[in-house]
Amino acid sequence: MSIGNSGRIVIEIEPDLKRQLHAVLRLEGKNLKSWFLENVEELLEYQARQQSLPFEVDKKKSGAK
Repeated sequence: MSIGNSGRIVIEIEPDLKRQLHAVLRLEGKNLKSWFLENVEELLEYQARQQSLPFEVDKKKSGAK
């Protein structure tokens, strides 16, 4: 999959999987874009916490505040 400079993300999935996803999102009152952005933000926040974790552990070991 190529990575361009636009804000678009294009992926191919099986048509049945796409229908199921849209059906579930419709029941939750969401659309694919809002669901995707929520999950991207959650992933990036999780990743940022994981990357900062060793620093926080090191500070606790050294007694620094």
